[in-house]
Amino acid sequence: MAEAKRIGVLTSGGDCAGLNAAIRAVAYRAIEGYGFRVFGIHHGTHGLMETPVAAEELTLDQFDGNILRLGGTILGSMNRGDPFAYPMPDGSVKDRSEEIIDGYHELGLDALIGIGGDGSLDILRRLALQGGLNLVGIPKTIDNDVDKTENAIGYVTAVDVASEALDRLQPTAASHDRVMVLEVMGRSAGHIALSAGIAGGADAILMPEIPWTTEGLTRKILDVREHGRNFALVIVAEAAHLPDGEAVGRRRADGGFTFGGVGQRVSELIEQSTGAESRITVLGHVQRGGAPSPRDRLFASAFGVCAVDLVAEGQFDRLVVWSDRECRHVPLADGIAKSHRVDPNGTLVHTATGLGIYIGDPAASGAA
Repeated sequence: MAEAKRIGVLTSGGDCAGLNAAIRAVAYRAIEGYGFRVFGIHHGTHGLMETPVAAEELTLDQFDGNILRLGGTILGSMNRGDPFAYPMPDGSVKDRSEEIIDGYHELGLDALIGIGGDGSLDILRRLALQGGLNLVGIPKTIDNDVDKTENAIGYVTAVDVASEALDRLQPTAASHDRVMVLEVMGRSAGHIALSAGIAGGADAILMPEIPWTTEGLTRKILDVREHGRNFALVIVAEAAHLPDGEAVGRRRADGGFTFGGVGQRVSELIEQSTGAESRITVLGHVQRGGAPSPRDRLFASAFGVCAVDLVAEGQFDRLVVWSDRECRHVPLADGIAKSHRVDPNGTLVHTATGLGIYIGDPAASGAA
């Protein structure tokens, strides 16, 4: 009898709700469906760098129903340390890519399923091409900016959390005659802000894809008050630029840039330009944690099963995606070639403007 195939699974990049449902689906489909052995790799590619490799064989008795409801990732994740230019303690950088490839072979893997966003999937693909590794990707990111898929794991839950936050801010805004500003995540795309803003009844939605002006936002807030409503709700993606083009955040020690703080600046601007009292709420990592929504569990489960099926069929360098109500797959290179951003001419932008929500000037985005 031929030895059972050995497949690895890892979660890479920032965590989000639904990762454990995907890991569970990979284990169930691989073990029950094909008789494969499954190895969970700890802390993304970092686990493959360790000596010995930080991994454990997964068994079905680890996956009771509760894991579907569990946030985060039981395997751990890592969103720093490019293995091709890995920061060392002495301040230098080192190419550690071959260590990861060696870790794959040390485990005796026949294939690797990587669950990640566009950045981590790009790194995994470079490693796979360099080392001849058999790779299948699963998209996960609350920003929903992986291309070629309508939904990535974690996005729906993040929208639910942001929408609930607006639901909770509305009554306190009305009680105190205030403008409430909600800052949500969205490193390069405004999908969370746009979807939650529509669902949560925001009066203004500010996103990185669409320029906005102080005059336009001020006019909207004053118009709301002139029509007899004593409060307003504004939702802003963390990467939305200020009217003068400034990106708000901080430069990290490693040279990267972390967005954050634009909500406070918007709140101050509203107070200065309208005279209305304003308060800011920053959701931050609350959007990543907690139990995944039922739809995220569904997407994650479908992705996990589809990924294992691709391994069984010998189809690699593929990305599983959700499209037209089905789980499909596309070349991994196509899914990471560019970031999926809000379309200024798209249905949801049209919906927002049709509802009278201020979103800036879509025509000025250059996409009209």
